[in-house]
Amino acid sequence: MTAYWWVFVVMIIGAAVTYGWRALGVALSGRVSIESRIFEWIACVAYALLAALIARMIIFPIGPLAETHLADRAGAAIGALAIFFLTRNNLLAGVSVGAAALVALTWGRAILSWPV
Repeated sequence: MTAYWWVFVVMIIGAAVTYGWRALGVALSGRVSIESRIFEWIACVAYALLAALIARMIIFPIGPLAETHLADRAGAAIGALAIFFLTRNNLLAGVSVGAAALVALTWGRAILSWPV
């Protein structure tokens, strides 16, 4: 019974650490000016992390996405970016076209290589 008790302790400590940093961020966010250098740095780090995660999903995917070809993932990402910028930063249009392109490219590759 004591082994199960430690699982809850670890979960509570993990939650406290996570929410502690979030609370600190909320407390400090009202004091940081939008035009300050620190805010620019935070924005740059956030964009860099997002770009790295997207690149990792395209180049080194895991799960069901790993079963698709790199060319299909890259083509869908390029199509999503193109539509995003052509529609004046419409996120819904970019994501929709990217998802549809990935499905179409994957299905097209499967249909074309289907044995007759």
